[in-house]
Amino acid sequence: MSDVLCDAGPLVVLGKLNRLELLDELYGEVQIPRAVYEEVVTAGLARGASDAQTVRLFLQRQQWPIVTVLPTVLAAYTPQANLDPGETEVLALAQSLTDPLVLLDDEVARNEARRLKLRLRGTLGVLVQAHRSGFLTLGQVELLIQEIAARPDIWISAKLCEQVLASLHKGETT
Repeated sequence: MSDVLCDAGPLVVLGKLNRLELLDELYGEVQIPRAVYEEVVTAGLARGASDAQTVRLFLQRQQWPIVTVLPTVLAAYTPQANLDPGETEVLALAQSLTDPLVLLDDEVARNEARRLKLRLRGTLGVLVQAHRSGFLTLGQVELLIQEIAARPDIWISAKLCEQVLASLHKGETT
């Protein structure tokens, strides 16, 4: 299985939904760059974000690597977009690996990943993959996507959620 790298977005959303285990079920091990950990867990705990504690406990239990991205790896990557430190570390590290999968939700970072020709999946794509892999029923994935669309503390657009649900339903009938 190829390397899987995760940015803050999927960790936060799956933490809010209490479905982080899907990452383990789908990918076995996910690498978390240190800047992503600092953003989600360290800064999240300082803000009192309940999902930060959920993510911290999950990562401790899984013992997934919190990766320090070497300065040489960062220096070899010149982003063509304005990215936060976590996104920068995910994409810099991804460029140093062979055919990694990057988990990103931020649209600017996703466009940059496409420019770099990286394999890419967002939180909604993780949920769809979990359904197609048998880890979630159609009803479960529908409910999770509807919850994402309805929650003001999750920034994935309701319109995108509707499109993914429509695509899921179309796939179920063909």
